[in-house]
Formats: sequence, structure tokens, C-alpha cells
Amino acid sequence: MEIQGEVTEGFEAVRDAFARNFEVLGDRGAAVAVYRDGRKVVDLWAGTKDVDGGDTRGTDGASAVHAPEGAAPWTADTAQVVRSATKGVAAAVPLLLHQRGLLDLDAPVGAHWPEFKAGGKERTRVRDLLAHRAGVPALDRPLTPAQAADGESGPRAVAEQTAFWQPGTDHGYHAQTYSWLLSELVLRVTGTSVGQWLAREVTGPLGLDFWIGLPDAEAGRVGRVGPVEPPASAGALRTRPRRNVSEAYADPHSPTRRAFAAIDPLPDENDPAYRAAELPASAGIGTARALAGFYAALLGDTEDGTRLFTPETAALASSELSSGPDRVLVVNTRFGPGYMLHGPASPLLSPASFGHPGRGGSLAFADAEAGIGFGYVTNSLAKSVTADPRAQSLVRAVRASL
Repeated sequence: MEIQGEVTEGFEAVRDAFARNFEVLGDRGAAVAVYRDGRKVVDLWAGTKDVDGGDTRGTDGASAVHAPEGAAPWTADTAQVVRSATKGVAAAVPLLLHQRGLLDLDAPVGAHWPEFKAGGKERTRVRDLLAHRAGVPALDRPLTPAQAADGESGPRAVAEQTAFWQPGTDHGYHAQTYSWLLSELVLRVTGTSVGQWLAREVTGPLGLDFWIGLPDAEAGRVGRVGPVEPPASAGALRTRPRRNVSEAYADPHSPTRRAFAAIDPLPDENDPAYRAAELPASAGIGTARALAGFYAALLGDTEDGTRLFTPETAALASSELSSGPDRVLVVNTRFGPGYMLHGPASPLLSPASFGHPGRGGSLAFADAEAGIGFGYVTNSLAKSVTADPRAQSLVRAVRASL
């Protein structure tokens, strides 16, 4: 496998780990980028743009790369769907509104969105919504992919939904419903959609190739994603969920299954209509370089000194609002306001880290103590939900390099 890009001296371990992801863990196309103290120290990519453009498995299970003749390579500008890693980028919007004095995290959501008070949700605070404590991780009547993307059906459905528990008293991952909760809140506060606000205030000015709602002009840069199985040579590095977690995903009546099935059938992530939809829980598209640069900019660790978060807001982003057994993910999770925090479910760089994984592989986060902005994207979607072995291997390599 030919690795493209560059690493700064001292970060060679990240290149080695990235190569091993292809050789051992089944990556077919991927990229990783790291900023440290405003300097880009890792910017690597390899493989094919489309997941079905090549296979990392040899006939004997040993590492090899077989790409059909003419398969498009992953290039420096290739972007991908990053699933729930989108949540971490989208979370910057309400925190920046809070920083500007436009959104009180302790205010009731119903103060901005009166219809949301129905179904026992009248006391739900904004911080509850951001920390997966709103009590509506699933829907009694799931939405079709078209309804999920139309901008109206989703917000109406979560507003009408009766809470599954008293909001603010417990937490459970709002895998899909987070899209409509956050997007409608931002719309009510700003009059602008979350994707448009992000493009106007953050990604556009910073020149970051990340979108919630992919513009038609950028569609040609985005590769096809799809499920893969790690090769036999991965051995013990395969993701093996605990039995109770597996049972929760298999049970159609469990909160776990129902949360992910709030859109039914699941959308085709290669569908142009899905990619153009503004779904801040799952449909963000971007490059590893953009994700790393975004998190670096939150901390002020950029080459031009741009800082999106004040020190107080950065501290807020990494502050724990939810912890312990997750009603949906069936493991112990930790969340701040919109961000997943370092813990057993999603090990990041250190307790100072905040960010978000994407189901199947992608990961992006910031670490204030180390001055790190990290981004990894892949077209090869594994069965992992949070702690994907490929992403974790890269995180360990970054830690070893510091």
C-alpha cells in the first residue's frame, strides 16, 4: 500500500499505524490528519476513493491490496460521509451561540420551540438536549428517509413524541433524533439552518472542506462508503461487542435498535439526496484534514491564530454532563454538551479530550492539554459503534508521538 502525504519528524508512528490499518485491519480508503499547537504534523491518505474500488485481503487472508484497473484512488481532496462524527462539528453551533449570548444552556428548549413542550418534555433544558438527556432517543413512528431529510417531519415527530424517561434524569444516545432536535433548536434561535450557519460562520471562513448538506458542486469529491469485514489476519483486533450489547442491537423492541431505526429503512449513505440533507447527527461529509483543522480551531491552535472557542467555552465543551450506563448504547458513556468525552466507550487521547466518533470507523476530537486536533475518515464501515480498532490504533500512535 502506497501511503500519500507527509508526517513531521517525531510522528512517524502515525504513518506506521495508518499503513497497518490497511495491511491488517481492512481499510480500503482512508485519511488521517493531526494538528499540534497550530501546526499540521500529520496529513496522510491511501487506498481507493470508493470502498468497492479495492480489497485489502489476499486470497490466503494475508495483507494485500487488489484494486480493479481504473479504480479511482483516494486523493488529497477526497471527502467522505463521517456518520456521527458529524455531531461533534454540529455541537459547535449551539456552543458558539451560547458564547455570543444568544442561547442559554439552562433555558427550557420550549422557550425557543413551544411545540416541544408536549409529551412530558416541558422542563427539558438546552443542555439536556445536547447531552443526550432529552428522553426522546427513538420515535413511536419511525420516519422514512425522505421524511427524515425534508426539514419538517423530523422536528414535528420529536416535538410530538412522548418522552421515554423524564428529561434530565438519565441519558441515552440520541443516534438519529439528535438531527431534528439540534437542527430545529438552531433554526428557532437563528432563523438559519444548522448547515447554513456552520458554513457561514465556521467552515466557510476557515476554508474547511466539511459540509452538513453537501453542495452539488462538491459531489464529485465524495467516495462511496460501505460495510467491510476485517480480514482473517486481524485476529484479536476484531471488534467484539459484549453479549448484552449484541443482544440489544438484535432485539427490534430494544431502545438500542429503536434509536438507530428512527429512520426506517436506514438511508443509503451513497444517495445524493441523503448527502444533500442537513442531518447533523449523521450526514456530515468532509476530509480528515478539515476535521482536524476544525478541532484545532476550536482551541485556537491554528497557523493564523484563529480561535473559535474562548477558554471558558472550550472548558465547557469538555465538561461532563452525562456519565454511566447509557440507556441506548448499553455501555458506560460520557457526554459533554454535544461532545463525547474520553472514557471506556470511546477512548480518546486523554481526559482533556472532547470530540465524537462515527459508527463504523471515523473519529475526530480536540485535546486542550496536548494542543491536538485529530481527524480520521474511512470509506470502510466496520461493525464498531464507538471504539473502532483502526481509529484507536491511530490515537495510540499520536499519544506515543507526543
